[in-house]
This record gives sequence, structure tokens and C-alpha cells, in this order.
Amino acid sequence: MEGGGEALFLDGVGEVTVAVGDDGLSFQPLHQEVSSSCWSSIIMQPKLESKLKFSDVYAVELLEVGPVCEPWNARATVQGKINTEMNRFVIHTVTRPRKRPSPWVPCEYIFGHKDQQTCKTWVEHIKTCINKEQDRPKSLMVFVHPLCGKGRGCKNWETVAPLFERAKVKTKVIVTQRAGHAYDTLASLSDKDLKKFDGVIAVGGDGLFNEILNGLLSTRHTNSYPPTPEGFGYFRNNMKCQEHRNNDLSNSELTGDDANAISGSSNTPDDHEPLLSTTRSTGLDISSSDSSDEPCNGDQVPLVSFPNNWFRLGIIPSGSTDAIVLSTTGERDPVTSALLIILGRRISLDIAQVVRWKSSPSAEVSPTVRYAASFAGESEKYRWMGPARYDFSGTMVFLKHRSYEAKVAFLENGNTHSLTASAENNANGVQTLQYHQNRHRKTICRTNCLICKGTLTSEQNSEDENPDSSRTACETPKWVWSKGRFLSVGAAVISCRNERAPDGLVADAHLSDGFLHLLLIRDCPLPFYLWHLTQFTKKGSDPLSFKFVEHHKTQAFTFISSHDESVWNLDGELLQACEVSVQAFRGLVNLFASGPEKMENTAPRLRNAEAWVASILPPERAGM
Repeated sequence: MEGGGEALFLDGVGEVTVAVGDDGLSFQPLHQEVSSSCWSSIIMQPKLESKLKFSDVYAVELLEVGPVCEPWNARATVQGKINTEMNRFVIHTVTRPRKRPSPWVPCEYIFGHKDQQTCKTWVEHIKTCINKEQDRPKSLMVFVHPLCGKGRGCKNWETVAPLFERAKVKTKVIVTQRAGHAYDTLASLSDKDLKKFDGVIAVGGDGLFNEILNGLLSTRHTNSYPPTPEGFGYFRNNMKCQEHRNNDLSNSELTGDDANAISGSSNTPDDHEPLLSTTRSTGLDISSSDSSDEPCNGDQVPLVSFPNNWFRLGIIPSGSTDAIVLSTTGERDPVTSALLIILGRRISLDIAQVVRWKSSPSAEVSPTVRYAASFAGESEKYRWMGPARYDFSGTMVFLKHRSYEAKVAFLENGNTHSLTASAENNANGVQTLQYHQNRHRKTICRTNCLICKGTLTSEQNSEDENPDSSRTACETPKWVWSKGRFLSVGAAVISCRNERAPDGLVADAHLSDGFLHLLLIRDCPLPFYLWHLTQFTKKGSDPLSFKFVEHHKTQAFTFISSHDESVWNLDGELLQACEVSVQAFRGLVNLFASGPEKMENTAPRLRNAEAWVASILPPERAGM
């Protein structure tokens, strides 16, 4: 079977010679009169290729005796030789349109032979080859949010579940019944039971993924609190977080409408579930699982900690924005995500550790640890409204145009660009920022990103004349304070791309470089703020170029505010906090993904934003 090849019949093509190589199968038509158009002649199936990589094959199985179609042509039609009955087997693989980015599409190659044993031999051999792909999961825990994204959770799982079944991937499916269900299940799950799975999948949105992330890390990630500037106090860097892991949120810590909205429903009608610690049973019967699935030997099971090399997380996108999926795969497609999981694709993902020191200025110091995978920032309070809140809350925040006094200290990295701002007020009471920015060509994070791998050099970086040296942090970083009135304070861990912001919040944020992108939006006139927000909706624009916007690439920062109603948004989950410290952990978790592919940028670049704003401002304020 190796090398020379064997004659088989390929459905829709005819008789072909199939050869087995180290990395896949290749086949060629035996009859030269078979045109190349035959490879795409099968109805309702993507164009077939003449080579199959084992890394793209997710299943192979025997079929019953049935017809194998010959290529369509006029002679075959006249002679009645369109179909031939024979023994068959099918290879399930993936294909993609040549234009990228594009979704992954399941594809079938049906082969036939007159001898049944020949078909069985091919099936067993191909199974042996694809089983050598070591990164593929064999057992997964799946959480399905039934109400996320207008009820798409269950529907999307029903769509992709047959793919997992066909690939012989065992799934323990849990449909969430209430807020915090996934969090409680994973936080209380023993390491022995957790190690029976190769990963956890969220069929939902960013909020469900955040709940799973926190449930896993709340008891399994032990590290120091984020560094804080001199004089901040509370706890120093050698203080371990594990001592305060049990300071989880409860209903009493949420204020006003937040607590009422959460306690009044069994499940939230959105892709977000608040992280609530409850005493209800998780309803998960893991003990009935086959103990032979246990990956470790011996009676003593080692503790599960993060980061590690074997456990991965995945998302079947079903939410309202799905920013994490779009930033890590480039496609908001459930089938694409399912195939990436089944084929065992892997990337590392930075995670932000968020420590809430105080919930309000008058509250006691009580450290509470949370994690975020995409965004952490002081944000709106209307998360309980469901999908409509994205339009409503954004409009309300814009119309109120309410700023607040705050102080932010961040670790300056000498090898990264940042803006240096002054908080001086001009005659109109609006802060004017004197700043400089090292203009550089953006290095966008893509599949096999060299920056995330840590192998980028000046010779390898073809996108930038000056290589991005963000992999090397400053040996003696210093704290830099930014004070004044802000409209928004937040940090992007990844680009946060979504359908409303095609480039995301920070277009050149990387998935695993160990840095946060701190965004400080200072108080400014309403038209300026409007123009800033509209830039996020247009591909190729530069929403961070305004003088009232500070962008700092940093590993850690601390936020202090006297604002009584300060609420932080962590991937859609809310945390009331007036004093917060945040740090980035490089590659803390692994994701079933391959990174977004390079895409063509056909949108025109927007220029001269300030000129547009000046045209709608009174003359005395146009020169800001």
C-alpha cells in the first residue's frame, strides 16, 4: 500500500491510482481523457483536491455496497455507465475556498473497489495514520448555553455534534440551567475527574467562555498578585493569590438592578452568565466515566495547574459578538470551530488576571481575583438587558457623556511604543494632550505568528522595517502615572475583533505576547468622542490616533477611582470595583484554534479625522 499505489474508484472522478505518503494520500486518474473539471463535478460538494493530508482528515469509515459515480460526460450517459455498484469507504476531511479568510467545509471522498477486504485494509491503514496525530482530543466536556445569541446555543450544538461523533470524540454535554452553572461545575471538579478530559468547550459566547475560564483557574492558577506602584499598599508582589481564592462574588455584592435581574431568572437570555458562587449541586456525574480514559497512571493524581501543555479550551460561537472566536480563528462559524477542535489545532492565549481590591471607596479591602481573555475595563451597567443592551448601553453612555476622576499607573516598557500625555487643561476646560507616538507599521497577529512564538528577528519581519521587540520586556520597568478625567479606562488582551469592529479595539494586539493594550479615553467634546467611536466600525481606520486617546502597551497597571458606581467589564461579566490591578500572563491557556489568516484590506484608510470634527464645532473650539 505504501509507495506505488493501488487502483481504486473515486466517486465522481473514475478510476484513480492512490498512493500513501508520509503525510497523506495522493491520487491521479488512470485515464487521461478525464478532465480536471471532474474534481469538482459532484453536486453539493466542494472542489476535490488530488492530495489529502492526514492532518486534515478527521474520520474514515466503511460504507455499504452502493453506487460509485463515474465522471459525467455525454458518452457515459448514452452507454448507461454513470453508476457502478461496488464496496465503498469514505474519507472525511476539510476543504477551503482559495480566497482567504474563509470557513472550513467538511468534504467527503468516497472510494470504491470490487473486493470488500481491500476496502477494509484501506480503512484500517488510514485510521492508523490519523491516530498518529497526537494533539487530537479524545474526550471533551461541553457546556451549552441554551439562551445565548437568541437561542442559537442548542441549535449550533445539534449542527456540529455529528462531526464529533463521526470523529469518535467522546463528549460530556452539560446544558447550563442557571447563572454560574459552568463556573461552579469546574471550580468544584476534582483534578482526577478533570484529567479525564482533554479540554472544555463552550457552546455560547464570550461570557460563557469567561465563566469556564474562571471556573478552571480559580483553584488551579497560583501566582502573585499583580505588581503595584510604590505607595499603593495593600499587598506586595510576593503575596500569593491562593489565600483569597474564596472571595467570590455573591448576589449581595451586586448593586441595584444587577442583583435583581440576576436573582430573578434561572438563566440569562444572552451569551453572558454572571460568576456567582452557589451551593447548588452541579448535577455532573463524572464518576461514571470509564476509568480507562484517565491519562495518568498510578493511584496518585498530580494536581492540575495552568499553564500546561495538554489541556485546551474551545468555543463553538453562538453569542452576540463572539470576539474571542473572531480574534483567534478569523471566522464566526460553528462548523469551522468544531473542525479546529476535532483536528486538535492549538494556539496559546494570553490571560489577564484582575484583582479587585475595593468595591467602593468606603468598602473594606478584600481582594477578589478574576480572569479575562479579551477585555477588562471600566464600563457600562446594562449587561442584564440581553442582546439589545449593546445598542442601548452604547447609546446611553454616549448621550450621558459622563467622565470621572481617576488615576492609572502602568508599567512602562522601554521597548514598546506608548503615548506620553499631560493633563493640563486649556481655557475651555478640555484636556489637551501633548504626545508623541513612534509611527510603525502594524504587525498583525496571524497564523504561525512569529511574535507569539518568540522567534521574530529583523530578517524575518517582512511587515515592518523596525522589528517589533515587544518580546523582550524592559529590565527595569518604571511606573508611569496618568491622572485626570476619563470617559473610559480599559485594556484589550487580544484585538477583540467582531462584526461591528472588523479590526477590533487594537488591530495589532497579539494572542500570546504577554502584553496588555491599555486604552485611556480622556474627557473630550462629544463630537470628538463620536468620531473616535465610529472609527472602530470602519476597517483600516486608526481610532487610537486622537490626542485625547492614550494607548500604552504594558504588562500590568493599577486603576484607582473615587467613583462610587465604578463597574468593570470582564469579557462581558461585571465586577463592581473602584481599585483594580491587572497583569497579563503570557500563554496561560491553550485554545483549539489556529489563529486568524491574512486577509486583503480593500477598505480605504480614513484620514483627517480632526478636520471633520472641526467642521462641526464652533470656531472657538475647533482648534483643540
